[in-house]
Parts: sequence; C-alpha cells; structure tokens
Amino acid sequence: MTSVSITLSALSVSSLRKPSNSTPCNLSTSFLGRKLSIEIPHSNKFASKHPTPVATVLFSLPTGKPERISSGKTSQWSARAIKSFAMGELEARKLKYPNTGTEALLMGILVEGTSIAAKFLRANGITLFKVREETVKLLGKSDMYFFSPEHPPLTEPAQRALDWAVDQKLKSGDSGEITVSHLLLGIWSEKESAGHKILVSLGFDDEKAKELSVSMDKDYVLSFK
Repeated sequence: MTSVSITLSALSVSSLRKPSNSTPCNLSTSFLGRKLSIEIPHSNKFASKHPTPVATVLFSLPTGKPERISSGKTSQWSARAIKSFAMGELEARKLKYPNTGTEALLMGILVEGTSIAAKFLRANGITLFKVREETVKLLGKSDMYFFSPEHPPLTEPAQRALDWAVDQKLKSGDSGEITVSHLLLGIWSEKESAGHKILVSLGFDDEKAKELSVSMDKDYVLSFK
C-alpha cells in the first residue's frame, strides 16, 4: 500500500462523500491542524490488481526546528492559528512585501478575528486598520510594480515567533493545541521585530501579555449571551 504525505499552510475540509461500492473513509477530524487519514474508495473486483492508496494530510506551520518532526516532539496548531497564519501571508501580499514578517502575522490574527487573542487586541484598541497603518509607517510601501510570491517566506523573527509558540506549548506539558494566543505572545517575544514595535506603539505591554497568557491554552470562549 503506497502512502502520500502532503503539508499545507491552510485548507478547510468541509465534507467527504461516500460513493457506492466503496470502502468507508477513515476520517479522524475535519478541522485544520489535525491529521486526516483518507482511504481512497475502490471496487472489490479490482482490489487484487490495484492496491488502495492511503493519503495522509498533515496540517502544520513552518518550523525552524525540523528535528522536532522526526522525533515526534511537537504539538498541533489550532484551526484558528493556521487560518491566522494564512491571513498573514495574504496581508503581506496585499502590501507587496517580499516576506511574511511578524507584522503580517499580527495582521493575520486580526483578520481571522474570532480568537481570544484577536478579541483581546481589539478590546485594547488594537485594530487591523491601526496595525496596517503602523506597518506602512515603520516599513514603508513596496514598489507598485513588485509582486509578492504566492507564499511569501517567513522572516527570521517571524519563524522564531512560531518556534517560540511551539516551545511554550511543549514546556507546558499540556496535550492541547497551539493557539493564536501562543502565536501573538511569540510575536511579542521578538523584541526587535516589527510586530513587537507596532504592538508597543499601540499600547501593548508586558502586563497585557501576562494577562493574555492566562488564557493561552484556549482559542475561544463559548458564550450563550
């Protein structure tokens, strides 16, 4: 039986249909940030001649420490964190920047908008419009004739922010997912990065970071109001 491994930045899996005369699909989850194992349907009369392939889709974010993957010492990113990352890439492209920096990841968090981290930022007056405005002030505008790559590569500070988030999750010993709050605090940990400087200029500080860290292992809060 052959195996295919695919790594994607972001992808939503909405539904899987079971065709007639097929083996059932083995679906562990339909949400982002989880491993999805799919057994491709096949007809019984061709089973002996055509082995059934199994596709494994692993939803993850880039890492600067690939040894973690081989050793199995890693945690899964939440759906909201992966979407925030994807929105960050898109924001970098909108500004025609060659790379996805911490400022773009910060904008991505606000574009996704539903996480505890995003709501915390807005509650403290840090909005997408303000972050985008501060980004242009700090980094300037790109050449109007420049076109960003489809997936602008991460800057070194942005990659370290992602790795910081993973490290903190592993240190906690918790088996849950790496959340958007981990990502935001990872950006904050990069003191010389554009994202950190923009947060400072908009009133974010260590006290607010400490307040957010209390709910770092959650991505959202259910409300019945």
